[in-house]
Amino acid sequence: MDIIANYGTTLVLVAALFGFLMAWGIGANDVANAMGTSVGTKSLTIRQAIIIAMIFEFAGAYLAGGEVTATIRNGIIDSNAFADTPDLLVLGMIASLLAAGAWLILASYFGWPVSTTHSIIGAIVGFAVVSIGPEAVQWSRFGGIVGSWIITPAISGVIAYFMFISVQKLIFNTDDPLNNAKRYVPFYMFLTALVICLVTIKKGLTHVGLHLTDGEGILLSIAISIAVAFAGWLYIRGQQYNPQDDSKMHFANVEKVFGILMIITACAMAFAHGSNDVANAIGPLSAVASIVAAGGEIGGSSHIAWWILPLGGIGIVIGLATMGEKVMATVGTGITHLTPSRGFAAQLATAATVVIASGTGLPISTTQTLVGAVMGVGLARGIAALNLGVLRNIVVSWVITLPAGAILAIAIFYVLQICFS
Repeated sequence: MDIIANYGTTLVLVAALFGFLMAWGIGANDVANAMGTSVGTKSLTIRQAIIIAMIFEFAGAYLAGGEVTATIRNGIIDSNAFADTPDLLVLGMIASLLAAGAWLILASYFGWPVSTTHSIIGAIVGFAVVSIGPEAVQWSRFGGIVGSWIITPAISGVIAYFMFISVQKLIFNTDDPLNNAKRYVPFYMFLTALVICLVTIKKGLTHVGLHLTDGEGILLSIAISIAVAFAGWLYIRGQQYNPQDDSKMHFANVEKVFGILMIITACAMAFAHGSNDVANAIGPLSAVASIVAAGGEIGGSSHIAWWILPLGGIGIVIGLATMGEKVMATVGTGITHLTPSRGFAAQLATAATVVIASGTGLPISTTQTLVGAVMGVGLARGIAALNLGVLRNIVVSWVITLPAGAILAIAIFYVLQICFS
């Protein structure tokens, strides 16, 4: 308790610095989840992808990031176990931020698409076990989160598989693929916008003071989605399509239509990613700020300070703008050959899975969700379409990440104890 009383402001500043570093690492590494498929299909250049991600990552973090933040802050460890030693919880959360952020930046440097969720949860569990003991971890809740790392890739893979199958049946395997693409792609735009709007309006806008009933939220979501679909329909109709392009690459004009849709799904994926993964950076920071503000008292829940969500959003944006290219290349081109139609199916499935999980407060791994979706698209074309070597390396990096976060957090925790003792 004396540490909080004597160094409260310093602790919050250090936590904010390390939280920003963690958000930087998230942007640098998980940008592949939001934008890798768009760049891999050549629907967007890297510069365009970064600009889109800057806008929608920040919007997702600020508007819809609060639910998962509460889970990271209070749901993984038992806060009551630290009631008599809140200083240990504060130092542990700070150690977790630095440990996870350092691991993510290292992984980004080498182009490894690791899970930020694994990093921070492993770090939090690591310091909790060495500071209080295994009883400080809510293993039942932790088990549910670990289970989601298996279930969500499967869900996104199934959604992506059937989404791509629907594209094949409605568009590619028809007598007039181009006209059918013009007809059905606006419907896919409607679906994409609806997924994002429903969760944002229902769960996210309370952060900015807008409270709507369920009925009002559904109607507003449908209205916005119809507007997006109509704008897409007008844009598609106004484009010029050259039949000679199809002789150079089969279905080139159809893929051009899907390239337009990829921009919409890229926005959706960036928003979904920001809404879920910002919690990995600001959940522990929010815990530190609330405990210090309460003079060491640990509450079951706490209000997220106004400056915390924007801090996480800004950190993500800077990270993806400065260090995002290597991981983007790994996911966008390494797992399987992606065209705009395939990339759309993977992105929409991932966005739907991540946003729904974010709305329910479950901190899933965006990396695993996207890889599951890309695998689903690949399997729709046969297992030979998958680069199993790249997939194996990605899975190995996932396995390493959890203990790496824990070990680093434990070491940093002991160092912080010495510094503030």
